[in-house]
Amino acid sequence: MRYRSGEGFLRLCSLNKKLGNFELRNISLNLERAEYFVVLGPSGAGKTLLLEIIAGLQRVDSGETWLGENNITLWPPEKRLFGFMYQDCALFPHLNVKDNITFSLKVRRTHPRIIKKELDEVVDLLGISHLLERYPATLSGGEKQRVALARALVMKPQVLLLDEPLSALDVPAREALRKELKHLHKLTGMLMIHVTHDFTEAMSLADRVAVIVDGALVQVGYPDEIFNRPQSRAVADFVGAQNIFQSKVIIRNGKKFVLFRGSQLAVETDLEGTVNFSFRPEDVVLSSSRQPVNCLQGVVDSVARHGLFTRVVVEVEGTEIVALFALNGGSEYPFCPGKPIFCVIPPKVINVFPCETDCSEHSSAYHL
Repeated sequence: MRYRSGEGFLRLCSLNKKLGNFELRNISLNLERAEYFVVLGPSGAGKTLLLEIIAGLQRVDSGETWLGENNITLWPPEKRLFGFMYQDCALFPHLNVKDNITFSLKVRRTHPRIIKKELDEVVDLLGISHLLERYPATLSGGEKQRVALARALVMKPQVLLLDEPLSALDVPAREALRKELKHLHKLTGMLMIHVTHDFTEAMSLADRVAVIVDGALVQVGYPDEIFNRPQSRAVADFVGAQNIFQSKVIIRNGKKFVLFRGSQLAVETDLEGTVNFSFRPEDVVLSSSRQPVNCLQGVVDSVARHGLFTRVVVEVEGTEIVALFALNGGSEYPFCPGKPIFCVIPPKVINVFPCETDCSEHSSAYHL
């Protein structure tokens, strides 16, 4: 199928959909044919609704969906031929694995010879031939997901839609399926659209990420951009920046700084005036001695284990800074509550982004 370069293989144009009290607003995306695209957002953000709109399971109130040169906005699901893998797998309990996988082919009255060929291909691809005669009730979570994936793939879709495919799995099964999805994408080169609330999942799989919050698309970019350079407070909060402040950019001797309590932090930014800035807790360097650049003096407020990391909260003139580092990490300072400490934030890790209209509601990092 031909389409103009730069327009995208699948294009969502100003999609709007109201469902009860919830509204999906002005969603526009250009997706390329062979990318692994992740839609990331908290529960209730509208991710699954967007996926159902793309699949044709929900009609939009306004806006258009294009596949190549075809306006498919009004096409029913069966005409779109998009594979859809549901979060709960949605396997038929009364059918065995073989019949679950081939159900859609039989509904379309596909020739038995072709059904066998397509079944053999997808079963070999996913390594599930030993499951064919079993029923869903006897399968593990990971096995159910593979069967659901096989059912979505057997139709040879142009686009594969994945609704939280890893969320219900334990850690080993999740990691195994994550690797399988990555391998599948590399092997097939199809457009895969994967929705999740887990930003670590998005980081490991995505070519690009769209963040959706409260029915609105708030940022689209490469995973590293979303993770390290969020462009709104909502995204910064969601990806775990933790250290997020409102401030002002000032210029001294041709260099830019943001004000933080009684100090000035050197930053790299084109913005001026009132801004937000953030830095990740794992980028904070803790030291027992003062450093020459971007060094804040504070007092250790708390120290706690945080999974495989140590989480240290430092109070700097009434404002908390959170630091996070590996348990065997490289700090020379014994972190004890009540002890003085220095927080060093390198200029390159400070992300400065526009202050939204309601940013006055958030705590200020500088003295007014």
